[in-house]
Order: sequence, then structure tokens, then C-alpha cells
Amino acid sequence: MRIQTEPYRYLLDSHWSWIQPLFNFVYRPAFTRDMKTGGQYYSAALFNAILSHSVRWCKTEPGMEQLLAPFNEGSSFFQTAVTNVFENLRTGRSKIPSVQSLLLLSAQECGRGNRTQAWLYSGMAFRLIDDMGMCIDGQRYTDSAKLSAEDIEIRNRLFWSCFFWDKLIALYFGRAPVLQNSHISPPRVIMDDTAETELWMPHGLSSPDYPPRQAHSISCFIQMCGLAEILNQVLIQFYGPTCDLSSSKALACALEQSSKMRVWWRDLPEHLKINVGALPRQAPPSHIVTLNCLYHTINILLHRTLLRLSSSNRAPSDINIDQNPLIQCISSAASIIALFDLFVRTFGDGHVVLSLAYSLYTATSILLLELQANPRNPQRYTMERLSYCLSALERVKKTNPVIATASELIHKELEALGLDIHAYTTLPNATGDRTGQSLHQPTFVPLSTGSQSSAQKTSSVPDHRNFVFMDACYLDNDDLTGGMDYDILDMSPSAFEAFTQIEPLSTTMNPGFDFF
Repeated sequence: MRIQTEPYRYLLDSHWSWIQPLFNFVYRPAFTRDMKTGGQYYSAALFNAILSHSVRWCKTEPGMEQLLAPFNEGSSFFQTAVTNVFENLRTGRSKIPSVQSLLLLSAQECGRGNRTQAWLYSGMAFRLIDDMGMCIDGQRYTDSAKLSAEDIEIRNRLFWSCFFWDKLIALYFGRAPVLQNSHISPPRVIMDDTAETELWMPHGLSSPDYPPRQAHSISCFIQMCGLAEILNQVLIQFYGPTCDLSSSKALACALEQSSKMRVWWRDLPEHLKINVGALPRQAPPSHIVTLNCLYHTINILLHRTLLRLSSSNRAPSDINIDQNPLIQCISSAASIIALFDLFVRTFGDGHVVLSLAYSLYTATSILLLELQANPRNPQRYTMERLSYCLSALERVKKTNPVIATASELIHKELEALGLDIHAYTTLPNATGDRTGQSLHQPTFVPLSTGSQSSAQKTSSVPDHRNFVFMDACYLDNDDLTGGMDYDILDMSPSAFEAFTQIEPLSTTMNPGFDFF
């Protein structure tokens, strides 16, 4: 088999463009070198796992149907990967490519909605890295283990890839995180940073209007892993089966993690930070958009916990602005919608990864809370955004079938409220057409400070008040002095109490196994 002929090259390139920068499962230089030489960092199982995972994104592209026809529309890659990886496990020859294969198989089954398979594949990968000693800093044992600098680099990357994936799959399916970081874990440092300066192009898109961008793959992955450490604490402390959200300890822990989130955002390099108050015409590389969306997703998960811990007789104006959980939840939800819309206008729906779709689901859960807090008088802009989100979730089911569960949960809640989402016009560009216009340009505007008059604050806002004031920390505005106009957040104590008492949608897409 000539592995450098079509469709292999095309599928490999798709993987390096859309999947690798986000998850960093495979160290590309070692894989491509050993693919030619038969070295230890290449295997048939891993090769076919990469091809199988890439088919998911490329299947509908022009010409791919004919290229994939000899391979049973791509399913042959998956079957070969599974057969080979289990043969390696049976004979005890499991090495690093086996771990990488299992991670890719887990991600693929996760997107399909095969929860048990996804969980088992990931679990085997995590057990293998523990068995191989990858959960311990390899630099401490280079002499006894006879590890080269490349070996240590690959092992460190793979540990943090597993750590990140462990948190995501635990979040998706309501499981407890498995991997924990400690003082003996590999450092969150990547020595080979050549991928940082590589040029990134949206593979498979024919638009000539998207110039090559610097990938920033390494800094994005390192920041993603730092965010995963916060998510790990959020899952354990607030969404586990034994947590006690009513205790003072839970409140103190929530405030501590909230502070860490703000520090993470403050220290995020500017080239990775997307200002939703001034969105670019085109999205940056896809993994950077996903990084920003995951930040806002975790921010919502954390602050909706704080929202429940808030005293029911306190109005939003009584709470410190930068710690106001209601502002944090609503502004992060608005940010996710804006970022998702930017992504699909630039790249289309076909390359929306599950983490991005899950972020949109999380934002939708906050919109639903708004409706549940005031079901008799739903705001039109909330219903329009909800309609947009549901339409988007419906479209991305083609590449992420598991998201259908999340969509069904939302529809059931709307039916219980007696609201017909189809009675509201969806926002512009709800089809994901990359040539469409932006999602209501006036929608996302910065918070105003007390030095401005009320007229100045709302001078650019349409009469129907179709907008959301953003938390200033997302817009790089550190001079917030108070006295802001809350607008849609300026609600009565009774409405605020409704927000604190309503049970939010499940965070998981795994009915029947719901710790959260």
C-alpha cells in the first residue's frame, strides 16, 4: 500500500490542520519520520486511526466519495485501526502509538455518541500511560529509563494530551476525572516549539480570502492544559457525586477557582485572546477559537455554581461586579454565541469539533435559564438567540451525532414552558454560510463606566434593545469603576431569586448516568 497517495495524504493533512493543534495527540515530526523508516513512533493502528478520524471532517468534500469508495466510505480505516490496536494489546506490544490510537478512537466514538466505547478506549489509554511511567516526569529518570530528549518530549506531550482529553470526556458524559496533576507529573512545558511559528490554513476550504496565519499551536495547547487544570477542580469540587454545594467550603473554593479563571484570562497571550467586543472579519485558526470558547464554557460551569450558592435575597447590584455570577454566565454565553458564529461564517459547519458544539450547548442552557426565570414574558432577543443556537446544534449533528442528546434536552424544557421556538425568526446567517454577514453587529458591546451618561451608554443600540452588556474583563477594560447600567441584568430581586432557584440543564450528554 502506497501511504503517500490519495486519499491518505489528503486525510493526513486534514488531521494536522483541524485536530492536531487542538489536542496534540501525535508528535508529527516523529510520526512522519518513522512512517518512512518503520520506527517506534509509527504503527499501522495509529495511521489508520488518524485516517478514520479525518474522514469525519472530509466525507462531504468534493471528490472524497470516489476516493473513499474502495475503503467502504472510510469505515475500513476504523476497523483496521481497532483490529491492529487490540492485536498489539493482546500480544503486550503496546507502545506510545497504541496510546495515541486509543485516544483517537475514543474521540471518534465520542463524537458518534458511542459513550461506552469512548470511555473504555480513553480509559485504556490512561492506564497505558500509567503503565509506561508517563505520569511521572521523565527527566528525573533519564539514566535508568534510558530516555532520549525526543522520548521525554513525546512522553510529556502525551501525558498532557491525555490530561486534557480526560477532563473533556468526563465533562461530556458525567464521569469523574481519572488523571491528576502532582509535583511528580511531567512539566507543562514543550521544548520543540517549531509548530508555534508554522503557517496554518483551513484545510479543505477553497476560499482564497483566508491568508495563511501563524498557527500558535504550542502556546494554544499549553494554555489549554492550564485551563484543563481549573476544569479538573470544577468537576471534582462542584459536579461530583459527593460534593456539597451548600457548604461554606464550596463557596470559598468556587471563589478561588473564579479568581484563577480571571488570572488565566489576564495572562493569556494577546495572540490567543479574541475580543468579542471587536471581532475580526475572519476567525483566527480554529484551535484558538475553541480555546476561547472552552474558557467561557468553564466560566459558565463555575459561575452557575456560584449563582446557586448566592443568597436568594440579594439582587445583582448587591454583588461585587467582577464576581457577579449572573453577569459572568450571561456574558460568557453571549461570547460563545459570537465566537461560534464567527467560526461558522469563516469555516462553515463541517469542521465544528465536539468541544465547540458543547460550548454552544452550554451557552444555550443559560439562555434557557433566562426564559425559565421569566416564562410569562420571554424577551424576543433571547428567543432569537435560542432559535439560532438550536438551529446550529441541529446542523452540527452531521459531524457530532452525540450533540443530538443535548438538543433534545433543550427542546423538552421549551415544551415544558409551552414556548414555540419556531415562532421567532432566527438571527441572520443561521445557515453557517461562510459568505454571510455577522451575527447582529450591535449585539456585543462593552460595559460602560460610571463616567458616561445613560444616553452615551445606549446611543448605538437599536430601539428593540437587542444587545448584551459584556463583562469588562473580557474586553481588556481594566478601568471599570462601577455605576454601570446593567440593562438586561438590571432585574428585580424576585427575578434574580428565580435564577438562583432554577435547576440548570444537565452539563452532560449521557442520560441515565448523570452525576452532574
